[in-house]
Parts: sequence; C-alpha cells; structure tokens
Amino acid sequence: MTKDVAELLLTIGWSPAQVLTVLALQSVATALLQAGASHYAQVRLRFDSFRGLGKARMSMHREPSGVEWPYGTFLRRLEPPVRTVLLDLGVRRRVPTGQILIHEGTHESHLVLLEAGLTKVTASLPDGRSALLSLRVGGDLVGEMSALNDKPRSATVTACGSIRYSVIPRERFNRFLREHPQAAVELAAMVSDRLRWSNRRRIDFTSYAVKVRVARVVAELCRTHGRRSRDGVVIDVRLTQPELATICGAAETSIQKTLRELRADGLLDTDYRRITVRDLPRLRALGKLDPDEG
Repeated sequence: MTKDVAELLLTIGWSPAQVLTVLALQSVATALLQAGASHYAQVRLRFDSFRGLGKARMSMHREPSGVEWPYGTFLRRLEPPVRTVLLDLGVRRRVPTGQILIHEGTHESHLVLLEAGLTKVTASLPDGRSALLSLRVGGDLVGEMSALNDKPRSATVTACGSIRYSVIPRERFNRFLREHPQAAVELAAMVSDRLRWSNRRRIDFTSYAVKVRVARVVAELCRTHGRRSRDGVVIDVRLTQPELATICGAAETSIQKTLRELRADGLLDTDYRRITVRDLPRLRALGKLDPDEG
C-alpha cells in the first residue's frame, strides 16, 4: 500500500521530499493508533469524520472568549486541553495587511499558528507570475512542511488584513507532538486533507470546463469563508480576478467571461474583490458537487 501511494504521489507531480514527509506522517499516525491512541483520534483521522461534529468547547485560558475555530483548521481538530498547550507554545505577533509571514525559498524551520485573520499562500511560476495555492485563516497551521523535512519554504504566506499569529520553534513543536499523540494524529489528518484538496484541484483542471471549476471553487469558498446575509452568502475573502484565475487554473479572460455568465444567470454578484452567492444550491449543481460538498 505504501509503495502504491508513493508511486501515485510521484505520478501527480509531488517531489520525493514531499512524498517522504507524507509517508512519515502516515507511519507516525499508524504507530500512535496501534499504541492505543484514543478512539476519538482514530475516528477523526478519517476525512469524512469532521462532518456533523458539535461545536467544540472553548478553553478559558488563552483562547479569546466566544471564539469558534473554523471547520478543518488545526486548532478545531484538537481537544480543548491540547489546544491550550499549543496556544501557549509560541511567541505572539501581530502584523498589518500585506506583510509576508513566510518567504518562499528561505531556509527556516519554525511554524506559524494563525490565531486571527486571513492569509493567502502563493508560489512563483516560471513566467514570473504568482499562483494562488490556498487560503489560510485563524486556527490554521502553516510552515509545517519545512519544519518536518528541513527543506526551504515551498510557498509564500501573505497577510490579507491584520493578522495575529504565534511563531513556534521546530524543536518545541516536535516535543509537543511527542507529548500529545492526538495532535500528531491530527497533523497527519490535516496533511492528508490538504493533499486531497490539491488532488481535487488537479482533477478539476483536467476534467471540467472553466465554468464548472469556478462554480466548484466559489462553492467551497462559501463553506470555508462565507457568511449569511439577506442577499445570499457573502464570501469574506478579497480575491482579485488574477488570483481567482490561478486557483481555478484558467486564464483571466476566461474568468471574466464566466463571472459575467454567472451574474446573468442570477447565481452571484460581484463587487470590488467581493463575491455574493445568491443561489448556492444552483451553484453547487453547476459545479457537479454532492449535496454535502461545497
């Protein structure tokens, strides 16, 4: 099974270092589960087990009162006592919009735990442009790949507004994982989910027309960053059309044409870097998403 997974990852374009990191995390998680990690951790390791979870109880020590960490983030995955320990590990910082938290190509090994705000993850393309790889919000952990494999940063992380975060040294985080097996299992689950998302984008690029890809990405943004309003679902992520084009794997002109069509169909409205989805069920149907996706 491990050999098959490695061959698959190499086939879809992952580097040997990335493959080794994922397999190492898989081995750690398996060992922890065999050693008697909690039933909760075993269940949470499955990708689909996140659905239907009740609201996590917030610790009163370091977490802001009333905070509910977003679905899928690393902090959301942890039990409150373990989450409190993690929040105490790093040195807190706050930066304004546009500040770079992690620079692509630098040789660093610390991790960044986002506590509030939105960041975008980008990578340089051969033609000089930047590709938007993903978005990370409060509760997310970034920089874990370099911390695990001691390789240069593979992407740049930039603040899209005021950001509060903690810088956690690699050695301190590794000790935290040894002392809290559940966190190590959840780290493996997080990497697995990100691999699944990356693979889904690759499949979308080769299997679907641009209009379908845009519908799928926008529907997913509704789930992760949307808020209900009287006009529909407002996506609180300021994305430029070039950024939306890179995350959808399409030309900017194609994105402009698709957005005009979606507006004409009454599915969404666009304002300055803001998207309001007026008919989410129809958008999901256009994106060929299952009812519980997006």
